[in-house]
Amino acid sequence: MEDPQESKYEVIITDPAEISFYEILEYLHDHYPLDRAEEIANKIRDKTKILKYQAERGTPEPRLKHRKEGYRFILYNRTKRADIKIIYYILEREGKVYVTDFFPTEKDDIEISKKNR
Repeated sequence: MEDPQESKYEVIITDPAEISFYEILEYLHDHYPLDRAEEIANKIRDKTKILKYQAERGTPEPRLKHRKEGYRFILYNRTKRADIKIIYYILEREGKVYVTDFFPTEKDDIEISKKNR
C-alpha cells in the first residue's frame, strides 16, 4: 500500500486526458484480447502513478515548449512501434501534477498542440 506521506505530488487527470485514456481503452478492447487490453491499461495507470514521486523525470514536450506550463511527457511502451505519451505539467507550489493527455505516438504529433490548449 502506498504511503501518502512519501508522495511528493498529487496527480490530477484532467477531463480531456480522461477522454483520451478511454479512447485508448476502447481501441485496446477492439484490437487485443481482454486480458491483454486490461494489462496494458493497468500499466498505463501504473506509469502515471510514478508521477507522484518522480514528476521531474519527464522529457520536455517539444510540441508544447512555447507554453508557460512547462509540459513534459513520459512514455509507456505499448509495442515496439507504438508508445503512449503521458503528457503533463507540474505546479510545484501547489504540489500537483496535471496529466493533460494520453497520446498514442502513432498519431500525427501535431495533434498534441491542438489537444493541449
